[in-house]
Amino acid sequence: MAFDSESALDDTGWRLLRAVQEDSRLSFSELGRRIGLSAPAVAERVRRMEEAGILMGYHARIDTTRLGFPITAFIQIRVPAERYGRIATLVRTLSEVVECHHLTGEDSFLIKVIAASMVHLEAVITELRQHGETDSKIVMSTLVTGKMIYGGPSVRVAGA
Repeated sequence: MAFDSESALDDTGWRLLRAVQEDSRLSFSELGRRIGLSAPAVAERVRRMEEAGILMGYHARIDTTRLGFPITAFIQIRVPAERYGRIATLVRTLSEVVECHHLTGEDSFLIKVIAASMVHLEAVITELRQHGETDSKIVMSTLVTGKMIYGGPSVRVAGA
């Protein structure tokens, strides 16, 4: 079975994807046992998912609080178009930035940052503010993170 990044996975492909998301350290043999395929068949499917860009990498989840960064904040920044390149370079170099998304609407970027203290967060905001107007939100608690992708949409789409 061939897939590309735009084609839907079959049921076995979704079961494999779920198992990899649950524990990406499982061997091909164990993955095969869980989804009913041989280790070589699992290896081939995983390779094709990687080549299609469906599986983009294998990552460790980190508790930033235990590393001394108890503050998570989202900073929206409105940047003139001529400064997009500068902001793109800056967010790639600041170690406090863990995500950055280019947006539609009035704000240009949504930036997720971690900080050791409020003083540290203020310094990050001050650095970003040199390039545009910021609006910051501090995370009080997180309800959903790293949620697994199980299949197609759970909300019915009109006309589909």
